[in-house]
Amino acid sequence: MRCFGRNLAAALLLAAGWMAGAGAAAAASDYSGHTITLVCGHPAGSGADLIVRYLAEQLAKKVPVPVIVENRPGASGNIATEHVVRSRPDGHTILVHGPNTIATNLHSLKNPPFKAEDLQIVSNVQSQAFMIAVAPNSAAKMLPELTALMKKKGSKATYGVSNSFAQIIGELYRIRTGLSASVVQYRTDSQFTNDLNSGSLDFAVVNPAFGMAQGREGRLRLLGISSSERMPTSPDVPTMLAGGVPNMDIRSWFATIVPAATPRPVVDKLNAWFNEILATEETRKFMAPLGGVPFIVSPDEGQAMYLKTYEDYRDYVKQAKIAEN
Repeated sequence: MRCFGRNLAAALLLAAGWMAGAGAAAAASDYSGHTITLVCGHPAGSGADLIVRYLAEQLAKKVPVPVIVENRPGASGNIATEHVVRSRPDGHTILVHGPNTIATNLHSLKNPPFKAEDLQIVSNVQSQAFMIAVAPNSAAKMLPELTALMKKKGSKATYGVSNSFAQIIGELYRIRTGLSASVVQYRTDSQFTNDLNSGSLDFAVVNPAFGMAQGREGRLRLLGISSSERMPTSPDVPTMLAGGVPNMDIRSWFATIVPAATPRPVVDKLNAWFNEILATEETRKFMAPLGGVPFIVSPDEGQAMYLKTYEDYRDYVKQAKIAEN
């Protein structure tokens, strides 16, 4: 009888714990009374910030609580990412950032402050590909012509980048076509335009929003895009693959991300909300000028993509010689 009593008490405690956990998850997924914060790893006014603020505006129409944006720029997004990793896993603090950038940071830091598995993808947001650009007066009208010119120039050839993702694409182009070009680092894409036009820089790897805008104005000539297929936002730009760069299919993508310990019902509810936003024609039109294409997946599909990206970028970071710090 005493043994039965102990077993009953243990069973009741276990049931109570399960019900408390289930209740906590349900309460969290109800989103009653607590502000939702979308965390951006880039400065206010940047292209990434525009996307985050658009998502916040659209999400606010679907939830019964305020939605705000918090900018935590610096360290290539690591400050924002670590903040979300350390936040309470209840779905109220959401990182909107590039898994490519997270993977690059994790492989380029000697002592990263978090691990890949500390994060859970809620939804993908958009996919975009970067571009090879030259000055409008360049002798290269197509990517194979640029490759031939750079081979003739040898070690005197130079190209510009403003972030690690662009450097990875530039180095893969250099390695896979046998070039000897040297990379020149800039803080922003706009800073290397004058050097391209003066001839002191041979080509650059640019983000699509900047590249498309400059291309429309006739300030840059776009020779190739890093995806294996032409992007619907820039259908006139051929792929680098078609331009003679083997195995070139690398894209940047944005995602909504929460701490790994976030209850699955919360992740699923957030995924449904964000996917509803991404499925609208309004969102497609908003992202098109930024060079992005809305990208809808389940949390499991997004997480599998993220972990594969993490593994792929182990080699990319080594090949691009992105220094550890």
